[in-house]
Amino acid sequence: MTGVWIAVIVASVGCYALKLAGVSLPSSILERDDVQRVATLLPVAMLAGLVAVELFDSGGSLGLDLRLLAGVAAGVVALLLRQSFLVVIVVAAAVTALLRALT
Repeated sequence: MTGVWIAVIVASVGCYALKLAGVSLPSSILERDDVQRVATLLPVAMLAGLVAVELFDSGGSLGLDLRLLAGVAAGVVALLLRQSFLVVIVVAAAVTALLRALT
């Protein structure tokens, strides 16, 4: 059990250090075009990674859940309606959560 707490503390310190490094960078670095392009695409890549992790079960096989697919479909509809990224995430999560609560 002690090893788990050590891992949690190390991960917490690492996350804090990463956040601190992000706000400590000078504006000359943050205003570069390549940094702006990566910062724009990073949320999409992180979301894609989370969806990929959720699609596979612990055995490594594809575990498609219709509730998850309905949430993704709702997110796609929100994207087609030109909603912001935050609205897309909230809509997809809400539809998935509602279907999980009902079934």
